[in-house]
Amino acid sequence: MRSDNVKTGVEKAPHRALLKANGFTQEEIERPLVGVINSQNEMVPGHIHLDTIAAAVKAGIRMAGGTPLECCTIGVCDGIAMGHVGMKYSLASRELIADTCEVMAMAHSLDALVFIPNCDKIVPGMLMAAARLDIPCIVISGGPMLAIAHDGRQLDLTHVFEAVGAHKAGRMSAAEVSGYEEHGCPTCGSCSGMFTANSMNCLTEVLGLGLPGNGTIPAVYSQRVRLAKYAGQQIMKLLARDIKPSDILTKEAFANALAVDMALGCSTNSVLHLPAIAREAGLELDLDIINEISARTPNLCRLSPAGPHHIQDLHQVGGIPAVMKELAKKHLLHLDQLTVTGKTVAENIAQAPDADHNVIRSVDDPYSDTGGITILRGNIAPAGAVVKRSAVDPAMLQHKGPARVFDSEEEAIGAIYAGQINKGDVVVIRYEGPKGGPGMREMLSPTSAIAGMGLDRDVALITDGRFSGGSRGAAIGHISPEAMAGGPIAVVQEGDIIQIDIPGGRLDVALADEEIQRRLAKWQAPAAKVTKGYLARYARLVTSGSTGAVLE
Repeated sequence: MRSDNVKTGVEKAPHRALLKANGFTQEEIERPLVGVINSQNEMVPGHIHLDTIAAAVKAGIRMAGGTPLECCTIGVCDGIAMGHVGMKYSLASRELIADTCEVMAMAHSLDALVFIPNCDKIVPGMLMAAARLDIPCIVISGGPMLAIAHDGRQLDLTHVFEAVGAHKAGRMSAAEVSGYEEHGCPTCGSCSGMFTANSMNCLTEVLGLGLPGNGTIPAVYSQRVRLAKYAGQQIMKLLARDIKPSDILTKEAFANALAVDMALGCSTNSVLHLPAIAREAGLELDLDIINEISARTPNLCRLSPAGPHHIQDLHQVGGIPAVMKELAKKHLLHLDQLTVTGKTVAENIAQAPDADHNVIRSVDDPYSDTGGITILRGNIAPAGAVVKRSAVDPAMLQHKGPARVFDSEEEAIGAIYAGQINKGDVVVIRYEGPKGGPGMREMLSPTSAIAGMGLDRDVALITDGRFSGGSRGAAIGHISPEAMAGGPIAVVQEGDIIQIDIPGGRLDVALADEEIQRRLAKWQAPAAKVTKGYLARYARLVTSGSTGAVLE
């Protein structure tokens, strides 16, 4: 065992002494040492309850003959960080999370790991660490928040953000906004729609590193605690069989994840995180592969913000295994892939219920014949851009309008709230990419403001930043190369005509190539927004959004 490095032989007496100082008995030290990496904190509603999940995991490990050692890592609440400087730290935290997991596992020679994430960057950060470390690992998330009815509709965090825009437009009173505030986030857990956290927790299940139910069992269900105990027990079986992430995170596993991503209509952030995880596994996912899989995969689900359903509804009708079973009917999955159950995908989904044709549509009657995410290219985005097609009103799938150009999210939000954006406009927010932000901020505030003001059928938004999974409308992000790197978006001017063709996969400005090159020749990069601390180092090292915004 790897832990022999810290516990076996006379030479390790000092190491054992330190373990005994923690209260471990000799019998516990002799067992496999299993790290439980917990992102619990009192700032994030998705993480406030993870002490309960960790306790269940540790009980499962002990029942199966291991010794759990718990440690913590950081976690940012994207909702609380939204709309101010805090959001610059969200994506950047992913690399720190991966690094801290590596440090703790390697420094203490742990035999295996159980990861306990729940929210946006924490899930992919831990998956990156699992791929990098390549020792037996399993992931057990904290589960999604419930959505409850208020004034005849099930609310979630997106509705609260949109309520602010509705109030600014005079369409909702302050008292009504307060009602949304009181009921929009009624329990602990990751926010209840198919936003980034739940997208990644569901895709963890598809990749094979989470047990069935990992993505959809609500946080407050006792079933979630039982799943955590099973995860603790299962890690000991994985250790005994020496099943490692490299046995699970294959090219075919990522193809499965992308297929389910398209069927579910996951957050566009999955296009950042899956390539980053694949890179740690020694694989490459490029944007062309994403479009190829999207082209042949039907969109079966319209979960909030794309539709009325929430994760709890998906769970009630069979969860991710039911979605995968439906896709398998059209031979859209690799069914022989190994998972942390010790079984194949085919074995895992064999007993799943058939699609209910409501929350999960049949592959013969999908919402669309193509997936929920589309990659766009054009003279604004020669290296690509991404849109959550399933959350775009059909009237906006093709759009042409004048650019309204802003060099920061704050400038754009101010203009939107001030009523300065008109029907037909294309809001351009630049210098918000990985380097320019720095940190590639999510744009839930401006997209929610546009939707709340009733403009989501008439106004598009394009950016070299990114979007929350809660964003809806013609919101096109990850434009690459970004403005700070001299991408063409840097020279778009107020009033230039932007042409959007989502079915055709195009995003262009109506300018001749010669004019774009003339403008670029005169362009100079602005001064860096951050010059010290972690974000300054991040900005120097981070790559393009088209490659997953990984660090060189």
